[in-house]
Amino acid sequence: MKRLLSLLLLTAALTHAADRPNILWLTSEDHGPHMGCYGDTYATTPNVDALAAKGLRFAKCWSNAPVCAPARTTLISGIYPPSSGGEHMRSMVPYPSGQKMYPQYLREAGYYCINNAKEDYNLTKPGEIWNVSAKNGHWRNRAEGQPFLAVFNSEKSHESKIREKPHTAVHDPAKVRVPAYHPDTPEVRKDWAQYYDGVSAADADAGERLRELEAAGLVEDTIVFYFADHGSGMPRNKRWPYNSGLHVPLVVFIPEKFKDLRPPDYQAGGVSERLVSFVDFAPTVLSLAGIEPPLAMQGHAFLGKYPKPPQPFLYGFRGRMDERIDCVRTVTNGRFVYVRNFRPDKIYGQYLNYMWQTPTTGVWERMFKEGKLDAAQSIFWNTKPAEELYDLTTDRDEVKNLAADPAHLATRDKLRAAFRAHEARISDVGLMPEGEMHRRSAGTTPYDLAHDPKFPFARIYEVAELASSLRADDLPALKPALADADAAVRYWAVLGMLMRGTAAVQAAHTELTKCLEDESPDVRFAAAEALGRYGSAADVAKVLPILTAGADASKNGVLTAMTALNSLTALGEKAAPVAAQIKALSPNGASPDARFNSYIPRILEEFRDRFP
Repeated sequence: MKRLLSLLLLTAALTHAADRPNILWLTSEDHGPHMGCYGDTYATTPNVDALAAKGLRFAKCWSNAPVCAPARTTLISGIYPPSSGGEHMRSMVPYPSGQKMYPQYLREAGYYCINNAKEDYNLTKPGEIWNVSAKNGHWRNRAEGQPFLAVFNSEKSHESKIREKPHTAVHDPAKVRVPAYHPDTPEVRKDWAQYYDGVSAADADAGERLRELEAAGLVEDTIVFYFADHGSGMPRNKRWPYNSGLHVPLVVFIPEKFKDLRPPDYQAGGVSERLVSFVDFAPTVLSLAGIEPPLAMQGHAFLGKYPKPPQPFLYGFRGRMDERIDCVRTVTNGRFVYVRNFRPDKIYGQYLNYMWQTPTTGVWERMFKEGKLDAAQSIFWNTKPAEELYDLTTDRDEVKNLAADPAHLATRDKLRAAFRAHEARISDVGLMPEGEMHRRSAGTTPYDLAHDPKFPFARIYEVAELASSLRADDLPALKPALADADAAVRYWAVLGMLMRGTAAVQAAHTELTKCLEDESPDVRFAAAEALGRYGSAADVAKVLPILTAGADASKNGVLTAMTALNSLTALGEKAAPVAAQIKALSPNGASPDARFNSYIPRILEEFRDRFP
């Protein structure tokens, strides 16, 4: 009886879905709009160029996140990861209660959904998502007459391919355009050229799928998307929420049969100036399938039966990147990019094991240490300002910060206001330390925690903004927050002292010393770092045992240990007295997901290199 009921439901769904389009997503990894159809004459991308010639190219599409896992988390959910708790690289948090990933809605409507094959979500799956998610997934395995959603991902443009050896060069390094932030060296030119070779390989994969679609006679029944999962895999592109890390190609072909699903500006070979981003993709796919997107999705459909008005801004973010902690938020109106750095005490180029495997990174850092870089090339190796503002029409490489320029204060303030409103709208749970977010959301989800009326988002945001402003006159307002009832507020108050350096740490010495006994390990470690970096020799002697004890993953878990190790790393040579103890620690401990397992070993490896 149950089997018969399932068959009847499937038959009903297929009948309803018969006049709906197939949807094909051709995705690739780690590349920006470095394609011929975007005006890049150095690129060799004939297949996507041909798709753009008969479809619509979106000039301004952002991935929201500049790295794969949180970017794909945005795609699958239609929710901003700083709102769901899934912003940190390769983290894992529960899916918001009662909500679904977009393929689940499509399957309920009769679609056959396959993913070939990368998932890489930072959110646990709320049940069965795909009919097939594997290398053998293919639309041809669907039932007769069943519409499909098929995602095919090419890995051939991934960051790792830039350093793959041996490699037969296709693009001439001599013809590379070296961006203003990179030094012009043979290594950098070779890496950029090999990156372009990878983009061509991804384009070839897309061409193969498009020919497959044509051979099956499905071109006129299928809406095709081509896009990359975030910007270029080159350093300071990938992992950084500038336009260079977030701007991706997006080409959409909608056949004549489904012209009623096209946007008003659709024409063959046309260009849309509408601002779109990954958070919009899930509601857009549902809209194309005739499904009204649920209100819980935070994006806005830009195609299909249920389009929403164009939005004036796009938003990006950076959280923890592998083993390194950071907190950055960005917004653009399509021309200007506003960046809000909540950890301006950290340099842009924090050491990150995986990124250092690209030759450009090592050469770039060495030249900085040797004093061989110009001002634009040196930015990456220095600490950050609280705010940045870039005009993409005059500064495509985003190296001329206009945030304090009197001629651009009105633009800065407008984007800043849009950013603040967005933060409140999504209730950015990512402003809590990652460990605190996991502890506080135990038994529920970070999204549900952040959207509970009792969650003190406004207070956390207020103190986080004061702390990271770096303004000396904000110090009196920060000091009382060191004793706030909320651990996340205390955390930011401590960071406010740390980020202001010696004078602030000395002014709050008594309070920071008390914070060494705080119930929150994040508060304890932040206070220990502040006193260790800017206190006396006695302070260093006091905080080293606290951080060393916290760095033991076997006793405290991976998240806590990673936080302690980051603070120890920030102490530099002052950590030498405990280096032997740190190097002897086990890297194993409890963690939210096995994908965390490489992070502690990477930091311990750095300690071994620094203190041989």
